[in-house]
Amino acid sequence: MRRMLLPLLAVVLVCLSAAPQAVAQAKSPVTNTKARNLWEKAQQQVKDRQFDKAIETLNGLNDKFPSMGEPFLLKGSLLRIMGDKPAAFEAYRQGLEKTPFEAGRMNDYFILGELALGFGEYKTAQDAYQKYLKAAPKGQRYIPKAQQQLQSCEFALNAIQHPVGTTPQRLGAPLNTFRFQYFPAVTADNRFLVYTARKTGESDEDIVVSRMGKDGTFSEPSLISSNINTQFNEGAGSISGDGKTLVFASCDRPGAVGNCDLYISRRTGNTWSKPRNLGRNVNSVNWDSQPSLSADGRTLYFTSDRRGGQGQEDVYVTTLQTDGSWSLARNLGQPVNTAGKDMAPFIHASGTTLYYVTDGLVGMGGLDVYRTSLAGGKWSVPVNLGYPLNTFENEASMFVSSDNRRGFCSRTRPAEATVKERERPVELFSFEVPKEVQSSENSTYTQGRVFDAITKKPIQADVQIYDLKTDELTQFVTSDPENGEYTVVLNEGRQYGMYAAADKYLMKSLNFDYSNKRNFDPLTLDIYLEPVRSGRSIVLNNLFFDTKEYALKPNSRTELNRLIQFMRQYSEIQVEISGHTDDVGSDDDNLVLSKNRARSVYNYLVEHGVKAGRLRFRGYGEQKPVAANDSEEHRQQNRRIELRIL
Repeated sequence: MRRMLLPLLAVVLVCLSAAPQAVAQAKSPVTNTKARNLWEKAQQQVKDRQFDKAIETLNGLNDKFPSMGEPFLLKGSLLRIMGDKPAAFEAYRQGLEKTPFEAGRMNDYFILGELALGFGEYKTAQDAYQKYLKAAPKGQRYIPKAQQQLQSCEFALNAIQHPVGTTPQRLGAPLNTFRFQYFPAVTADNRFLVYTARKTGESDEDIVVSRMGKDGTFSEPSLISSNINTQFNEGAGSISGDGKTLVFASCDRPGAVGNCDLYISRRTGNTWSKPRNLGRNVNSVNWDSQPSLSADGRTLYFTSDRRGGQGQEDVYVTTLQTDGSWSLARNLGQPVNTAGKDMAPFIHASGTTLYYVTDGLVGMGGLDVYRTSLAGGKWSVPVNLGYPLNTFENEASMFVSSDNRRGFCSRTRPAEATVKERERPVELFSFEVPKEVQSSENSTYTQGRVFDAITKKPIQADVQIYDLKTDELTQFVTSDPENGEYTVVLNEGRQYGMYAAADKYLMKSLNFDYSNKRNFDPLTLDIYLEPVRSGRSIVLNNLFFDTKEYALKPNSRTELNRLIQFMRQYSEIQVEISGHTDDVGSDDDNLVLSKNRARSVYNYLVEHGVKAGRLRFRGYGEQKPVAANDSEEHRQQNRRIELRIL
């Protein structure tokens, strides 16, 4: 699927069809007879398309008459057509140094600017663009681009003087053993690194996986699955935070919508399902690739060059619906998408920061990585990540770990690389993420397994995370039906309610309060679900009251609404809502308080349609502690509301 790699790693500066001038104008530069003869000979060789011979003739002219600029410019034009950009740049640079400023040379100035910018020669590029803008008549089509490139030169020169973080370091063995490797993605728990690999320049792409050790080392990469890697081309993959959903691009498959489509596969136990085309709501008749999944695998960002976009390639988004279908893909629009190439999106595990590459904004030249944050449903103005994460090279994709500590990217070998280094033109790199580059929110994860509380066997359950302040569903994953495994991502600075639920089981209510930036380390938590059976009970951990008060606080509404859903789902059961306190205060006061708190829950359910005959409430005060009242942590456990099946 070379179409997936080329937009990032082999984008030409200005293709011949779009360049303002393909071959320098053949002015007669001299009156010297010998020089004029060589010049006319080179001209004829160009007309005969004998470019190699013309360059040989021009080299002789350069050696014998080095002060003449026109032969250098003609040679530069030919070298550029032949794809030798380093030599073309040097020829243009020398040619224009040897000739006075002329408005008629505006195309040469523009071409030199493009070549110089492509090699990070910002001073030379800056001077060339300034001369082009001085020479170009009003309305000339390349003026806007020259103005942006001039701003990029100024930005780059300043960025190099003020680096952000350190230079990414190449990942050592056993990684980077293929000729090409790119599009790295890591699970939320940092256990697995997934990326695209190509053995040769002619071979198809495959998706490989390497296990990451706690010490940061990597295992030998292997093909992710025989169900995914086939005789077709599979590349540019993205994996969900729990490592159970994979979306990747593949081209020219039977039944495809377009030439390159997005496909999805899900893992059960250790087995990946047969990939399924995401369909016409997501894929178009054009090129669709470079996916990035949200942590829970229910929001998908990707790149497409379909009609109706902002520019050449744009970033799109689609979400998984309750019926299992994906919504109609939506263009992210401005300010993310530009008139240029907007590609390789990566949505951070927090779900609030998007990284992507574009050449449509002021940067270091070519494709740079930018960051934008989501707030109030709107994306912020993209910010360039600066140097050295961005360079004069075309940058590829970037990945930042959920905890904002480690980043991964793929990079092309620089022009000065050794012959041995150039045997692997694209490799994986890692870097410590500087503060300026980090996602707007730090994330951690909770993972474990879901079991039947009676049989202790693993079960498939829905695990949902709600932001209790906004009552917004922020994560929705399903535990593995074979081993019960689940992983969810949580953001710092928020208070969450987590619910695990399965058919014919009582829901499990858990609380994670990171609003005060307490311990934010990853957590392992196994969940045991009680069957919906008489005598079984659960603690409702997301009901909140002020001290000595019984009015429900606003952040209780998520739990209360979940209770209403539960009572509607199991319309025949009857329940008792019981209130409990710790031993602080008098017995009588605690008994009254616990009864009033239980009554508050009862009243809410009745007011919202649950029949009063199915409910009863009771206060137990401090009579039934679940822990000794010897610490604040234990007393907090004793202050609770329970729901018991009658």
